[in-house]
Amino acid sequence: MSHPDLIESHARFSDAGVFRLRPDLAIVQTVDFFPPIVDDPRDFGRIAAANSLSDCYAMGGKPLTVMAIAGFPSKKRPTSVLGEIFAGGAEKVIEAGAVVVGGHTVEDTEIKYGLSVTGTIHPDRLMSNAGARAGEALVLTKPIGMGTVSTAIKRQAIDPKGLRDAIDIMSTLNRDASEAMLELEARGSTDITGFGLLGHAYEMAESSGVTLRFDPSLVPLFPGVLALARKGMLSGGARRNREYAGNQVAALVPIDRWLEDLLFDSETSGGLLVSLALEKALELVRRLRAKGHHHTSIVGETRARGSKAIELTRLGALAEVSA
Repeated sequence: MSHPDLIESHARFSDAGVFRLRPDLAIVQTVDFFPPIVDDPRDFGRIAAANSLSDCYAMGGKPLTVMAIAGFPSKKRPTSVLGEIFAGGAEKVIEAGAVVVGGHTVEDTEIKYGLSVTGTIHPDRLMSNAGARAGEALVLTKPIGMGTVSTAIKRQAIDPKGLRDAIDIMSTLNRDASEAMLELEARGSTDITGFGLLGHAYEMAESSGVTLRFDPSLVPLFPGVLALARKGMLSGGARRNREYAGNQVAALVPIDRWLEDLLFDSETSGGLLVSLALEKALELVRRLRAKGHHHTSIVGETRARGSKAIELTRLGALAEVSA
């Protein structure tokens, strides 16, 4: 479907829809939900809400209102569980400066929860996964590995500290990253969720008409996640995402097979992948680390489009300046 005021839609792998209301105002709309990945219902609510808000942040939008979406087996679970999920989600909505205005719950065989989010943005300041330009640096604002960690949680194969750290990362809003990249006038951005780092990078490369080059040694990993992957804790997303984007990924250097799988594995409430000039990328890293986002790192660069959308290589000079 086309419309003169429909600025962004699913037609270009966009993270959210953007519709212009007037020359200086557009709305950003997105929706996401999924079943629990942790046992504590309030933590699940926090994570699912942060994940739902992320697409709005990836576009540079400011969330204003949300509607809660839930499936719940009321004959099998006490409704107090649903109340805790909603409470956890509401915490993140309030933190985002938005308002819950309603929602809808249906009877389901399993619990599901998420948000429909509406935000605003100036049409001229829109971020997009079509906004990357050749000659820029790539910044990733959260570590990867949450798909593997989620599998380990289900199998009770992660220690209590690892579990708590993972919940903290997944429930962290991408608000700081979104605001900082706007201030630094970046144009290319996407959030890393179900398609994994390389799946979403592939969509950015396709939409922007460039090649994204990653140095695997620079990609921040959740502590201990490589060991979990070697124990077979990868999610099913690793295989699906490789099938989706693998033929557009060229490994130009030897890479540990488990690390490569992690680069393809699904993420839950992952960080933003931002493309911007190197000097501004360094400043973005500095600002976010100063706010406690310690995993934020420069992970690669953009080049004129080559034969593949993504290249995995060594970027020694980039590693030196970003150390």
